Amino acid sequence: MVPSIKENFTSEKKDITDILMRIKKRDFSGNTGLAIKNGLFQFSSQIVSKLGALVLTIILARMLTPDLFGLYNLALSVILIFTTFAELGLGQTMIRFVSFHLGKKDEKTARSFYVYFRKMKLFLVLFSITALIVSANFISKVYFNKPILLALLAGVVYIIFFEIVSFVQSALQSFNYFRGIFNNEVVFEISRIVLVPLATLLVLRYTQSNEIVLMFLFIALSASYLVSSGFIYFSQLKRVNPLPLSGSKLGRNEIKDSNKFFLAASALSLSGVFFGYVDKIILGHFVSAEFIGYYSAAFNLVAALAAIIGFGTVLLPIFSRINPRQLERGIIKSLRSTLLIGLGFFAGTLIFSSVIILIIYGSAYNPAAEMLRALSPLLIIAPLVGIYSTYFMSKGKPSLLIILLLISTAVNITLSYTLVTYLLQFSESIATYGVIIAVIVSNMVYLIGLIISRRFESKKIVSGTFADNNP
Repeated sequence: MVPSIKENFTSEKKDITDILMRIKKRDFSGNTGLAIKNGLFQFSSQIVSKLGALVLTIILARMLTPDLFGLYNLALSVILIFTTFAELGLGQTMIRFVSFHLGKKDEKTARSFYVYFRKMKLFLVLFSITALIVSANFISKVYFNKPILLALLAGVVYIIFFEIVSFVQSALQSFNYFRGIFNNEVVFEISRIVLVPLATLLVLRYTQSNEIVLMFLFIALSASYLVSSGFIYFSQLKRVNPLPLSGSKLGRNEIKDSNKFFLAASALSLSGVFFGYVDKIILGHFVSAEFIGYYSAAFNLVAALAAIIGFGTVLLPIFSRINPRQLERGIIKSLRSTLLIGLGFFAGTLIFSSVIILIIYGSAYNPAAEMLRALSPLLIIAPLVGIYSTYFMSKGKPSLLIILLLISTAVNITLSYTLVTYLLQFSESIATYGVIIAVIVSNMVYLIGLIISRRFESKKIVSGTFADNNP
């Protein structure tokens, strides 16, 4: 018998009230309490991360000229792509297999997986930094023809310390110690907001070389991760009794299962990173650094606002762990509220984009105002994509996301290249809008694919294909 709308609302209200009461009373006992506590720390960590990134972006944009800010974002995009190759899906895989066996009280197997993944991480990091060193000269001087070589080489240090932090955070999550991840995020954001602007200010006083400025900027970013890695290792990891550094050899089937999961997670990670950074990679080849700076200023602001609008998506996994039915009802409620908030932000950005850019970045970035207005549809699209993506991940369907991301990335690359090369005959500024069009269209393709897939999923649920306890 299908529950009535009134029964669904009553059940949903009861579950939400129960969650709020547990939070108020600090009652995190049992599996439900653990899911709520972990979800809150995840939520808090994301807030700190997004706000810290936005503050740093604003500070750097104010300190740097638009062309230097564009070079910084271009170098950062390249480094983050190589960072993805040093991570792939290893973190998710470790969390999946180590936490699973710890939950079964099988510490011997968990220890073996921990050692196995640590060896894989070392190989991936060595591969990534070697690839960056070998290709840095070609990327900077041949493909981009821009002075970012020293910044890319400094990115080697960035990748090493970033991956130390990433690996230890995955270990903490495997031990269900989300408080440690939150504490580390706070330390990292404070350190980079202090160290990076300070280093940039000092080096700007002694050199006019954009390449040297960028190099020290990325060294300062690396130092922030060094501070973070030291903090998380000495003050956080020891609190959860980390697994020993040695373990027994895994069986063939265990390695096969973990590698299968790793490949799927890696495919999702790679498709996502190329989908996110292909815009700047294409722009970097065709237009001057200042237009990359204007575009980055507008895009980073839209991305930050979209993240704020979509913060509610982190609560969906809590519902799915507590009660699978809540996931179905929770996504509908999240979509409605997110769409309404997104429309409000969209309208506000359309009207006040010039004022927003002037207040946040200053008059030097005035050309970014129209780009911000053109990118504003993402304030509706991106949060909805986040909700649907979280839904399908909670349902254990990453393969669907991989397929849709690959299709959307292909659309993005094809459309970006076609529009930029065509519009370049008019001006570099107009060519930049070709990438903006491609970004919006490709995100729309991704969203439409998610909506259609969700409707098929809903029909299966209504027809009884899935049981209530389906993960």
